[in-house]
Amino acid sequence: MFSTVALVASCVGFALIGALQSFYGPAIPALRGTFGLTPSAAGLGLSAHFIGGVCGVLAFNRVHGRVGNRALLGASYLLMAVGTAGFALAPSWPVALAAALGAGLGFGGIDYGLNQLFAVGFGRRSTAMLNVLNAFFGIGAVGGPIVIGAVGPHRYPFVFGVFGVASALLLLFLKGVSNTDPPRAADSAGSGAGGSAPLGRSLALMMAAFVTLYVLHVGVEAGVGGWEPTHLETVGFGAGFAASATSVYWLMMTVGRFLVVPLTLRYSEPAIVIVSCAGMAVCLAAASVPALAPYMYAGVGLFIAPIFPTGLPWLTRTVPTARRAGAYVIAASMVGGVAAGPALGGVIQGAGVRAVPLVLCVISVLCLAAAVGIHRATRGSGRSHTAL
Repeated sequence: MFSTVALVASCVGFALIGALQSFYGPAIPALRGTFGLTPSAAGLGLSAHFIGGVCGVLAFNRVHGRVGNRALLGASYLLMAVGTAGFALAPSWPVALAAALGAGLGFGGIDYGLNQLFAVGFGRRSTAMLNVLNAFFGIGAVGGPIVIGAVGPHRYPFVFGVFGVASALLLLFLKGVSNTDPPRAADSAGSGAGGSAPLGRSLALMMAAFVTLYVLHVGVEAGVGGWEPTHLETVGFGAGFAASATSVYWLMMTVGRFLVVPLTLRYSEPAIVIVSCAGMAVCLAAASVPALAPYMYAGVGLFIAPIFPTGLPWLTRTVPTARRAGAYVIAASMVGGVAAGPALGGVIQGAGVRAVPLVLCVISVLCLAAAVGIHRATRGSGRSHTAL
């Protein structure tokens, strides 16, 4: 599916979309000054980005079978390049929002396209390669705020402009991407048992279970990222320490995806996802002890890291309409990230900030229940690995 150069370029592309997502927050002070915005209005930039992302996933899923892999990725890189350049040069806030929406469309196409190609393009190593790919997303997400901080928020147009040029340059490496997917039999990523849909189970229920798993785990991911600083300050840590601890959480997500790569060659996807869900629930329960909280949040980052990339090949073998199913769960994960903020905010407002880890622990337990339910429904299908 990929030449060596195209494989490296794809990982760079994922680092770029991780960075793009992380640019908007640090740029808010400069956006407010440039366009005279309230904090909530300035936050609409990231919302437009995510709306574009969801639309991009669903739109490119609809046309993928007709346009081929190179056209899908090429259009996505081009949309992201034009959108980010437009955001950098926008003369007014409505124009900037339209540009963020366009960049989000490209973001969604890249997120969907590369995740799907990696899920079917590496045989038995697909799960490992998906974790590597998504680890590069984490590298970009960690590095984005560092870049904005280094050059200064007021120079965000320069950062977005350079980002647009980098996105356009990736068009040069698309010749190394196969324009068609492997034969259907290879979609099982090495499955020894054919990877068919679970017998006697409703396809709609199975899809609902995967969507639930993805929405909830992304809700936990966004919830820790958003509420960890506030919780740590509430239980007695300084603001600087709380911010640094949150950065460590995001860093551990990236490290966790690299660390799980050798495990994917020995253990099944259900085993990895179930253990990950259980681990993040235990860490969040322990985070209710103030002295342990910073370290347990870092543990959550390690455990939550493999769930998104490891669940995709599991879905590919479980649901016969795997390509469309993958688009739905990727789109659902984006919706979960957007909805997590206000939903968790309402719950935590009633329960109190000290209840943050316990609220997120409950959501993690629901993730675990969804993963166990899927595993029970699909037991007996898939490749032979070490049993859970």
